[in-house]
Amino acid sequence: MNRQVLTSQILIDDVAPALRAWARLMRAQATTKRMLAVDLHEQHGLSFSAYEALWVLSRAEDRRLKRVDLAERLVLTPSGVTRLLEGLEGAGLVDRVACDTDLRVSYAQLTDAGVEKLEQASCGHTGSVRALFEQHLDEDEIETLAGLLGKLPGALDEDQACPTDG
Repeated sequence: MNRQVLTSQILIDDVAPALRAWARLMRAQATTKRMLAVDLHEQHGLSFSAYEALWVLSRAEDRRLKRVDLAERLVLTPSGVTRLLEGLEGAGLVDRVACDTDLRVSYAQLTDAGVEKLEQASCGHTGSVRALFEQHLDEDEIETLAGLLGKLPGALDEDQACPTDG
């Protein structure tokens, strides 16, 4: 038993920097997202996921995507994106559009009201992101962090999902 505990401790020690980095990344991401989400909700009545969905749709051709593609870009399950879109559709920010050639396919399309809401929220959100990062990091550290995180799987894809500038 003592040998097994010792072996486990050695393995943990061997990967401690990676585990420490992972734990800090997870905590920082959760805390940062929660703080930014509070700002978005208080200032614009949008959840973080709703803002991200509007952003992704605004960047898509004709401001629309297949719902399944939107779910993938937002890293949501099909039922998760359905719940999200129901709220956005109810608020008039997104329309559900049928595909002309395949009735099994439906699109989420950003409305003019959705574009306006996104534009209103983006300025404040961008300011909140900058303020949060600049409160804790200098410009070189922010660049270094962006570069390091860009090396992780899926990180560069996120540049299209959540903006960091207007």
